[in-house]
Amino acid sequence: MRERLGIEPRPQVVIVLSIDRYTDLALDKSLQWSIEIGQVLVEAIFESITLPFLWVWVGEGVLAVLLELQSVQPVEPTYKQVTYGMVKKIQNFVDTKGFSVSAGIGTYYEDPYKLHLSYSEAKESLINRFFQGNRMIFQYEGQRSIQEESAKPVTHEEKIELLSRVRIGDEEGSIAYLVELLENLSQSYKHNIDLFKSEAYDLVLSLSRMVVDLGGNASEILSENARMLQDLYSTIRYDKFVKKLCAYWRKLAKQVSDDHALEVSPIVRSAIVYIREHHQDKMLLKEIAQHCYLSTHYFAHVFKKEAGVSFVDFLNKVRIEKAVYLLEKTELTMQEIAARVGFQDANYFARKFKMIMGCSPSDYRSSAQC
Repeated sequence: MRERLGIEPRPQVVIVLSIDRYTDLALDKSLQWSIEIGQVLVEAIFESITLPFLWVWVGEGVLAVLLELQSVQPVEPTYKQVTYGMVKKIQNFVDTKGFSVSAGIGTYYEDPYKLHLSYSEAKESLINRFFQGNRMIFQYEGQRSIQEESAKPVTHEEKIELLSRVRIGDEEGSIAYLVELLENLSQSYKHNIDLFKSEAYDLVLSLSRMVVDLGGNASEILSENARMLQDLYSTIRYDKFVKKLCAYWRKLAKQVSDDHALEVSPIVRSAIVYIREHHQDKMLLKEIAQHCYLSTHYFAHVFKKEAGVSFVDFLNKVRIEKAVYLLEKTELTMQEIAARVGFQDANYFARKFKMIMGCSPSDYRSSAQC
């Protein structure tokens, strides 16, 4: 077959080169630009590799080099040192042209029927760039044994805390907590991007179900979910992934927070946002007034006039609203729920709950489970 096709090299290892941030760079660029940047990468390969090789584009901005190592002994670390040095030369060349590349290097195979394995390994190793950035070089290390016990997925309690912040209209607080959870997941699944993305998708779907349960347009949300999940699946950078996920999370959460919106002045709106974000903490009227740069007396007057209730009543309402969600979705004790929503005394919590909801927390949980 090689003779019929006029192919002289006998490749034993594959290097996959990927132009960093290609999707961003290609945005609004012409076809001619894509051709020219591709030609520069091919030129870099010919300038940097002296051994026999073949090359082929395998995707937008992604090129595979099939390399014959000739007399180079495939005894580690010799062939790895050789291929690594070649990639460094390619990177140095394209650096001067205004862009960068990352590379994945597969295993050496003497048997030509196994060359496709080297290609698969090169692609698999390159996926690590998702967490680590640009201008990277990854050499295939064999199958990693990911210990199940080392994985730390989002717990049920963490998910409930995340969604409860949305439920009370704390849009910014929910996003901040989402970013924290994603960072924890990235550390837990740094060698398994598919599991990381799967956990992240599950968080979005959980929020989607909440929005639908609260009256959101189901068909519209399902359609948006499909589009967003496809976009996230094709995203190859962690920072871009988080940015896109948070933007979509905000869009969904806003549908809930809009239901909590009041026609108030910017000062009172700032106070409301602060209360929702810090509802779990001990909070004094003086503290909120200082946050709004107002005297305590004037702030109390303005807040009650615009919000319709006093600062304390509003704070308790937010806390009870979160308690309602925890009663519906968890098996936490009354003492645990009281502490999580900002009440230090479970009895005081029960009294305030009954005052606002018209029944005790226990009765509410029993009716919600029916």
